[in-house]
Amino acid sequence: MKSRTSDWFETKIRYDKTQEDGGQKPVTEQYVVDALSFTEAEKALIEEMQTYISGDYKITGIKPAPYHEIFFSDLNADDKWYKAKLQFITIDEKTQKEKRSNVNYLIQAGSLPTAVKYVEEVMGGTMIDYVISAINETPTMDVFVHDLDPNKKKKEEDDKPEYERENTSADDNKVKEGE
Repeated sequence: MKSRTSDWFETKIRYDKTQEDGGQKPVTEQYVVDALSFTEAEKALIEEMQTYISGDYKITGIKPAPYHEIFFSDLNADDKWYKAKLQFITIDEKTQKEKRSNVNYLIQAGSLPTAVKYVEEVMGGTMIDYVISAINETPTMDVFVHDLDPNKKKKEEDDKPEYERENTSADDNKVKEGE
């Protein structure tokens, strides 16, 4: 279980999705995007969705997400997203009264009991007293994390063994012709 704290935006996109029978059906899907601004969120959503969309699309909504931390699962079976509302319990030193502060998280899990289990795993390692006040499944289809290294693709190409790279130099072509 990995977690990531960032500025997240909930985005909605409407497009014609190809169904299993080959027909087109207009759908509106929600995605969560890691971005610093509305403009950056829109750009990231369009870049991520370009491979899945053929034809027209419309961004129908972008809003700041009500959570700043997301728990990512490593399991393929965990394909749903749950919003968990936790109340952190503290004692006011002056009044000696219990104070509760609400914090929202987004959790990737396969089921509601699994989402609760993940929250307890992560929060169990802390010294904070908390109560899970709500966990609800969200309509979120996926979460797109901002790529911290824009040159990653180039580096991945450089990591390929030499025999997998395309040879384009004139010397390499002469060697191939002479073989």
